[in-house]
Amino acid sequence: MGRDDGHEHRSHAPIDEHGEPPLGRRARAIEALLIEKGLLTAAEIRRAIDDLASRSPADGAKLVARAWVDPAFKARLLADPKAATPEFGIDITSHAQLAVLENSPGLHHLVVCTLCSCYPRTLLGPPPAWYKSLDYRSRAVVDPRGVMREFGLELPATVEVRVVDSTADMRYLVLPLRPAGTERLSEEELRALVTRDSMIGVSHPRDPVRV
Repeated sequence: MGRDDGHEHRSHAPIDEHGEPPLGRRARAIEALLIEKGLLTAAEIRRAIDDLASRSPADGAKLVARAWVDPAFKARLLADPKAATPEFGIDITSHAQLAVLENSPGLHHLVVCTLCSCYPRTLLGPPPAWYKSLDYRSRAVVDPRGVMREFGLELPATVEVRVVDSTADMRYLVLPLRPAGTERLSEEELRALVTRDSMIGVSHPRDPVRV
């Protein structure tokens, strides 16, 4: 297992003889039912899908970089993410609850969804294939250090690793430690150091020397 580099992973869901996963058929059935009941229109569903498709880790990186340079914003983000994100034009009020977990020199968080692939898409975009794989979902809980090691992250034994399990009702975003030697970097430059993987917890942010 490694980064989302095109490597083959075990299928997340069986494919039927028509080439469509069961979850795909179920999603289409739910969509049709919502439209039939008048709860949503096809246009509203399409706009929601397009909005999610437009999201990327750059949205989450904005929050992390601002939290690194603005202690007051960091306090707001940790206390109530849904109230803090609109400052960047990101509205997550209608989505699942979100908790932002701050890493420290003695504590490191790792996010997984053991049941499926619950993920803060509004802030990170679509989840990578490895995050959805059975391999990651099962091993992250029992061997988090081994999983992180495969991503190149070796944490000292003195650092506590805390694994959090995303659900349909609660999503998590890791606030990684700010890299050393970045005191003179601008907020925009700091954003470039924040990666999707560091906001999931399988890696640290980029080394500023290598950017």
